[in-house]
Amino acid sequence: MIRALSALVLLTSLGACEELARTGSNNMTAMTDGAEVALVNSSELADLMAAGNVVLIDVRTPEEFAEGRLPGALNAPVETFGPAAIPIEDGRETIFYCRSGNRSEHAARVLAEEIGGRVRHLDGGIVAWKAADGEIVIQPER
Repeated sequence: MIRALSALVLLTSLGACEELARTGSNNMTAMTDGAEVALVNSSELADLMAAGNVVLIDVRTPEEFAEGRLPGALNAPVETFGPAAIPIEDGRETIFYCRSGNRSEHAARVLAEEIGGRVRHLDGGIVAWKAADGEIVIQPER
């Protein structure tokens, strides 16, 4: 039992070290059954968007979404969030964001548990995106 626990701790530590070496930070939250929540920074997200390799999900309210969103984002408010309604596409990573990162972390955790895999969300949310001079789309009033 102690050996198995020691091996688990070692493997978890190695995974965190690998993430630290790759990104410069340990931005992962390990969960059960292979589920994992991780952060993506604004720069990496911009690269993924430019390559067309991301499905962006904005989990803010429809009102917040209309005030400004990332280009190409879909709106799935966390208040009515259901993982079955989130598009999962081969070759494109689904990434969540909100205003500051709290609601998107919750949504990422729910989806990660549903699919048993890694789901990322934008570190610092749309606030950090704007601070990094990321493009914002404003929905015109009707």
